[in-house]
Amino acid sequence: MTINHLGYLGANEIAALIRQRKLSPVEVITDILEWIERVEPRINAFAHFAPEEALRSARRAEELILRGDPLPPLLGVPVTIKDHVDVRGMPTRSGSTLTKAMAAAHDNPLVTRLKNAGAIVLGKTTTSEFGWKAVSQSPLHGITHNPWKHGFNAGASSAGAAAVAAAGCGPLHLGSDGAGSVRLPAHFCGLYGLKLTYGRIPLVPQMKGDHVVHFGPLTRNVEDAALMMDALSGPHHLDPMSLPSSGESYSRDIRCRPGSLRIACSEDLGHARVDPEVRALVANAIRRIAGFPGVILSSVTPEWGIKGRDLQRSLWCAHQVHHYDDVAQFGDRMDPGLVACVEQSRDISLADYDALRTRKYAYVAEINAFFDEWDFLLTPAASVAAFPADRLQPADWPQHPWDWMSWAEFSYPFNMSGNPAASIPCGVTSEGLPVGLQIVGRRFDDLRVLQLSLMVQCLEMSPKNRPYIDA
Repeated sequence: MTINHLGYLGANEIAALIRQRKLSPVEVITDILEWIERVEPRINAFAHFAPEEALRSARRAEELILRGDPLPPLLGVPVTIKDHVDVRGMPTRSGSTLTKAMAAAHDNPLVTRLKNAGAIVLGKTTTSEFGWKAVSQSPLHGITHNPWKHGFNAGASSAGAAAVAAAGCGPLHLGSDGAGSVRLPAHFCGLYGLKLTYGRIPLVPQMKGDHVVHFGPLTRNVEDAALMMDALSGPHHLDPMSLPSSGESYSRDIRCRPGSLRIACSEDLGHARVDPEVRALVANAIRRIAGFPGVILSSVTPEWGIKGRDLQRSLWCAHQVHHYDDVAQFGDRMDPGLVACVEQSRDISLADYDALRTRKYAYVAEINAFFDEWDFLLTPAASVAAFPADRLQPADWPQHPWDWMSWAEFSYPFNMSGNPAASIPCGVTSEGLPVGLQIVGRRFDDLRVLQLSLMVQCLEMSPKNRPYIDA
């Protein structure tokens, strides 16, 4: 097998080949590390690359096989970790020059779970400064390039994870999603990205934002996301919001039919501006889904849709309040958009914030009531395809000093509501840039979102070619 082939193999394939002793963990990791060294200078997606540590882990995995010990499900399978998450021995910089390059003393519980399942950490992936924006650029690392078009946005604060996934640097990548940061990079890079029900994957430590941040997988297929969910999901005593185990095996049960298929679809949630090519590709995908047996599908304009627009922007500003001192002391070293957002947050009083939270939970109740009638909601994952990563908005889009959400109106509602939501590829634009369809399910219906996602994947709407980086 060539480096290229190993880099694009799925997690299930790699695990099976290792179990069959057709590949060793050292062979897998060596080949993928060599591929990363070849492509990383062009995509700039690693905040910290750890080849020596990965090879040591691969050798330990090989010893496990030679001893004949029971093998964990992800033995020898490479994984990357977003640079908001601690990995022992690696710095956590969060895309900011204000952070220190100090090695973390302990693994985050999610990293521990992945390692216990046998996965091998290749390194940490880039993020926007403190994850504040959905554009793949930071003061610390500069631009992380979309593998489909150099210089273009790879999407949201988990962009590094998406870029390495699209470039064939292993099958499993851990991201986080506070307003779309798993689904948006999946949309921009032609991947599958899944934000689970809030609490399904524990959040340790708790993050600012009033219970909107979710962890989730970025993968090149739905099956690998299910395999990663098996390793990551389940309660943790340090997260009081984490959910009890559902008792489901996502990787085992994913091929079952998701039961009732009452599906609502909305091209704009009643207010969003959407690029015509994106709108057409999503509409085509919805027409094909309507052909599934037993589907009841209807176009809707939810009354709650437009209510999220101003609410989200006010809350996004308010949750940057902890950067006041950073801006006062180091504003010239920070992302100018983040500085502008922090400055606007000064106008929000404590009474204002309390009123915003009251509005938020009424909005969340409306979203959950909507799903009393529908099993799923389909929307675009974002309003635009990839655009230059030195901009907050496309050149032909309304300009604003910090508001990148004007083209991301479909993702943040379901961070506030906690619903499971996925982005799955549904075609490419005339410029060859990927577009994603968002699938939203009821709270706790993570497995059913995976099941419907697999049905959509079988329609084969993903990009048929590979990114330029593989040329």
